[in-house]
Amino acid sequence: MIRSALTLFLIAVPVSALATPSPIAEVICESKARMKDKLIHQLGSERQSMGLRGPEQVVEVWTDDGGDWTMVITYASGQSCIVAMGEAWTETGKRDPA
Repeated sequence: MIRSALTLFLIAVPVSALATPSPIAEVICESKARMKDKLIHQLGSERQSMGLRGPEQVVEVWTDDGGDWTMVITYASGQSCIVAMGEAWTETGKRDPA
């Protein structure tokens, strides 16, 4: 599932966005709006969580109903990049602080 979704995603990404190597073989970057649109409409994902990674980066985890997940970093410049993808995402729920 992840490979077919990534293939679909890559079809619409300009070659220049694929120039930098990363742990997922290629970094896929788009404007924040385009990335969100592709995650929702092409991958069928929704944002599950987000947090700050320094003053200029937001990290988001997007998941689909099948358990595939995508980690995206959005930079202060407005550029969003997929930095990791995987499968078998499991929601663990909130921990009781007591």
